[in-house]
Amino acid sequence: MPKIYLSPSTQEYNPYITGNGSEEYFMNLIADAMEPYLLSSGIQFDRNSPDMTAASSIAQANRGQYDFYLALHSNASGDGSVEGRARGIVAFYYPTSTNGRRGAEIIADNLKKIYPLPDRVTTRATTALGEVRQPRFPSVLVEMGYHDNLADARWIESNIESIARNLVQSLTEYFGIPFVEPTAPQPAVVRTQGGVLNLRSYPSTFGSIIARMPNGANVTVYGQNDGWYVVRYGDQIGYASAAYIQI
Repeated sequence: MPKIYLSPSTQEYNPYITGNGSEEYFMNLIADAMEPYLLSSGIQFDRNSPDMTAASSIAQANRGQYDFYLALHSNASGDGSVEGRARGIVAFYYPTSTNGRRGAEIIADNLKKIYPLPDRVTTRATTALGEVRQPRFPSVLVEMGYHDNLADARWIESNIESIARNLVQSLTEYFGIPFVEPTAPQPAVVRTQGGVLNLRSYPSTFGSIIARMPNGANVTVYGQNDGWYVVRYGDQIGYASAAYIQI
């Protein structure tokens, strides 16, 4: 199953013009809201923490093995003394990264569906941003609107859940796996009458086998898709036939 590194902003010194919080605060709220959707869709993840920096986030990610690096930020166009006039979302990618560009385009196309000014949702190649340039895997940095613009700041604050859902939908599209609505995690048991149950990378018997779960194995169910459960078994997340799992 795919695994991503999730890097919400660590910039607590960038206040929202509404006075309700900072860039760090709201980007971490989005990341928090993404977690149930990631798990239910079978995407494993690690993420940074607010006490880190962009540099330490990149370094931590580069010590691991990930399929994608996603950084979440919001932008500013003024000096902080007056309201900025700029609005819009930009998904940045590294110029020579084919998959980074593909990820940015998918993310931008989906965000156009929920952002009030879809013509201002764009993608842009850059070599200036460390979180785009330095990760060892395809990476995208999303500037999720302008926190010094009142309309953009209010849009972000009022749409944490829909932004999170939209971003995970984009990731499932990027990885070519189904988007699965989350349910409350439920403990369950494998019931195979003595055999093993395959944990697969895709909800199909053609999906590659990640692990073999013995009868009686304890698992956690995160979601369901067309007769398949998304389950965690040990440190693996994948798909297993719902017919052989007892909740």
